[in-house]
Amino acid sequence: MTAKVLLNYSAPFWLPGGHGQTIWPALWGAGIYPFGYNPSYIRERWVTPDHDFIDIDWQYTGSSEQSRLIVLFHGLEGSSAAPYSHLFSRYSKETRSVFAVPHFRGCSGEINQRPRAYHSGDYEEINWILRSLRKRYAGPIIAIGISLGGNALLRWTQEFENEATNVIDAAIAICAPLDLAASGRALASGFNHAVYAKRFLRTMKPKALKKLEQFPGLVNRETLKMASDLYAFDNVFTAPLHGFKNTDDYWSKASARPHMQAIKVPSLVINPLNDPFVPASCLPTYDDVSKLVTLWQPAHGGHVGFPAGLIRSGVNPLAKQVGAWLHAQ
Repeated sequence: MTAKVLLNYSAPFWLPGGHGQTIWPALWGAGIYPFGYNPSYIRERWVTPDHDFIDIDWQYTGSSEQSRLIVLFHGLEGSSAAPYSHLFSRYSKETRSVFAVPHFRGCSGEINQRPRAYHSGDYEEINWILRSLRKRYAGPIIAIGISLGGNALLRWTQEFENEATNVIDAAIAICAPLDLAASGRALASGFNHAVYAKRFLRTMKPKALKKLEQFPGLVNRETLKMASDLYAFDNVFTAPLHGFKNTDDYWSKASARPHMQAIKVPSLVINPLNDPFVPASCLPTYDDVSKLVTLWQPAHGGHVGFPAGLIRSGVNPLAKQVGAWLHAQ
């Protein structure tokens, strides 16, 4: 059974609600969260088995291949430049760990070359990346997935079960949309749609149209241009590009929640109850997960937020809790 540790978090009194705790760190991440930290990465390009490429940004703090490696899988339209990437870059530096951010296809600033993108259940890509890293590193490997990356990481642990224990030592999923249909509905209307969904689509649709320029006729251009929410976008682009019948088929098969009993790797699954993207009603309980899974569902935190005060010192609250859990392992 995975080691349990008392985890706790309280949001600043001046920043109530899930929206504030989500938006404040996202807007001010480069400066205040974490304060004044700007990582320096070394980029490495890998050729994929299907003759495409991914870019991995590295921060070498550990001294050798025996050092602990922290691998971060970013969220939807994320990258190594995201505030959460900076946060764990700083944590890795402070703990003298090697840090790597593999970019999902099309997310490193350059469009990829194959008729493929990435999706919430992309465990095949994660499998190739993690097994390749294990060949290079003999020391402990900790895999962290943020939002979409967290769900995909858990899907990988579920698909490969005992095999996964030979590849990584622990998995951490932060604000993962474990029930994609529930998160899709949450992002389909009101403030969530106007602010979050439209923000995602502002970058997703142009990249999809570039993919269509590479491969004319890949999807219906007019239907793609008319997609006004994530359901419609996934229906015309994400689902057919990756072998799913439609959005419903994609969201059903890619969701990690139904398979939580299959996880054999010590795992920490973090889901604040006020996350605007992930309704609390869809979160798993301990009856739904294997004995190797620790659930942390604090009342506050927003979506990958966990803001601290305006002026602070020391370890960020999220990194502090992740570090406490890792230490307990």
